[in-house]
Amino acid sequence: MTVVFGCKPEDAQIKKDVPKEEMERIFQEIKTPYKYGIVLQHPDSTKMVDSPTVFRENDRWYMTYIVFDGHGYETWIAESEDLLTWESKGKILSFTENTWDATQKAGYVSLVNINWGGDYSVEKYQNRYWMSYLGGNKAGYEAGTLKIGMATSSTLIESKEWTTNNSPLLSPEDDDVRWFENATIYKSLVIRDSSEHTGYPFVMYYNAKGDTADYESIAMAVSDDMQNWKRYGENPVITKGAGISGDAQIAKIGEIYVMFYFGAFWKPGAFERFACSYDLIHWKDWEGEDLVASSEPYDKQYAHKPWVIKWNGVVYHFYNAVGDSGRVIALATSEDLTD
Repeated sequence: MTVVFGCKPEDAQIKKDVPKEEMERIFQEIKTPYKYGIVLQHPDSTKMVDSPTVFRENDRWYMTYIVFDGHGYETWIAESEDLLTWESKGKILSFTENTWDATQKAGYVSLVNINWGGDYSVEKYQNRYWMSYLGGNKAGYEAGTLKIGMATSSTLIESKEWTTNNSPLLSPEDDDVRWFENATIYKSLVIRDSSEHTGYPFVMYYNAKGDTADYESIAMAVSDDMQNWKRYGENPVITKGAGISGDAQIAKIGEIYVMFYFGAFWKPGAFERFACSYDLIHWKDWEGEDLVASSEPYDKQYAHKPWVIKWNGVVYHFYNAVGDSGRVIALATSEDLTD
C-alpha cells in the first residue's frame, strides 16, 4: 500500500505512520454492519437526494443535503429527534440568475465539531455560520467547470437563504492550480484545526479532477480567516490514480484523525473507506474491508458519500444510496436498530 503525502518534506515534519494495530482498532470502533435503510428521499422520485452533513443544535439533529432536479444542485435542510426519522424543512441555497453559481449550489456546513462522540455542534466564526459549496453556472449533473464558493448565515437551522459571495474561493482556473485539480473541483469540507498542524486554524479537504489525470483525488487548502484560501502541498492527500476518492469527513478519535471518504471505480462499484493520520496532513489508508458497500436493493448500484457520527454509544453512518429507490440517503449502524 502506498501512502500519498500531501506536502513537501520541508513544509512539515513527516509523522510516523499510524500502526496497523491502531488502524484495526479504529475499524472496530467505526464499523457499521447493520443496514437500517432509507432515512431521507425526495417525495418526487424524479429528484435525487445526495451528500448528507449531520449536526446538532438545541437538542435536535439537522441534516443539510443537496437535491438534483435535472437542472442543477440546490441545498436543503432536514430535522430529526432521533437520527432515524427526518423531516425536510426547505431550501437554504437556491438557483440564482446571471451569477457564477447560477445553476449549482451544493452546500456543506463548515466547522462542525469533529470530536468523536462529541456534541456535533457547529462553530460560529465572526458571528456567522459558514458553508462551503460546489458552484457552477451550467445546467446538468455536475456540468461545466465547478468551483468552491462560501456562503454565510446568521441562522443555522432555519429554512432561509444563506448569503453567497460574489466570487469563488478556489477554481480550476486559478494561477496556483495543481496538476490534479485543473479540470474541475467537487465537494468540500472545512474544519477547525485547533492544533494548527498546518500553521493555519482552518483546513479544507476537497475532491478534484485534472485535465491529464482523469480521476478524482482529495486535496487540501488552508486559511486564516475562512475567506482567503491557500492550496497546501503539491500532491493529493488521498488518491488511487484511478476512479474516485472523494467526499472527505473528519473525526478525531483520541489522538488519531479519521478521514471517512468514498471510493469508486478503482474496484467495482462505489463504497465507503477511511484513512488515519496524526497531523491531518499525512494519511495512512485502510487496507481491509469496506465500511459500507452495496448489499441491498436501495444501494445496489452505489453506497457512498459518508457522514459518520457516534451518539449514545451507537455509530450512525449516513450515506448516499443509489438503487431501486433512486438516489436517497440511507443509514448503517453499529447496532441493529430495526426492531
